[in-house]
Amino acid sequence: MVVDAAAAMLRLDPPSSQTSPPGVRATRAAVVPIRSLRPRHRAAVLSHLLELTPADRYLRFGYAAQDTQIKGYVGGLDFDRDQIYGIFNRRLRLIAVAHLAYGAEPQPQRRAEFGVSVLPTYRGKGLGAKLFARAQLHAQNDRISQLFIHALSENSAMLAIARNAGATVQRFGSESDAYLELPSPTFGSQVSEAVDVQIADTDYRLKVQAHQFWGLLDGIRALRQRMRGGRGKSAP
Repeated sequence: MVVDAAAAMLRLDPPSSQTSPPGVRATRAAVVPIRSLRPRHRAAVLSHLLELTPADRYLRFGYAAQDTQIKGYVGGLDFDRDQIYGIFNRRLRLIAVAHLAYGAEPQPQRRAEFGVSVLPTYRGKGLGAKLFARAQLHAQNDRISQLFIHALSENSAMLAIARNAGATVQRFGSESDAYLELPSPTFGSQVSEAVDVQIADTDYRLKVQAHQFWGLLDGIRALRQRMRGGRGKSAP
């Protein structure tokens, strides 16, 4: 039952062709639990980013990031100041990660920058857009006035996410900037985020329980195989 529930919580739906007005969150066809990550997830974030191909790293960071540079980036993540979001599959593998980075210095207009990465086998399911919507909702409730994306102009997927959300995209040769003005928080936006958090926490607990169950089952199977092998060797 626990396993079935955990599996049901991550039915990934294809991307929607519908768009929403600027600052308005799109209606989701299916729930994809998005968890707010904490320092204990740092190793999982690192493993996720190290899985990216050289081409993917180039698009994510804007340069050909090497392993040591990625380790430095992950080591410097501030989980208290910024928001880092992740999507886990049923095996607790981090398949998508988003970073909502706040400015280190006080600014007259509060801005936050968004970056995202999705493992190749999980693309085409709208996960990047869902992570953007989640970050957008939190930024709105945290009274961020503008969401900002800096990307390579060839990163069409990232720029499409921004445009579909209603952002203004400006191209400067090989690089592009996207700006999304956010509305003030509302009672509805705050309730929506609280529900998202509850769903993600419940989903993660179910996945942990399922993972522990399958680990126990694998251990029992391995023990049975060893016992059978031992009996075979001791038989006359």
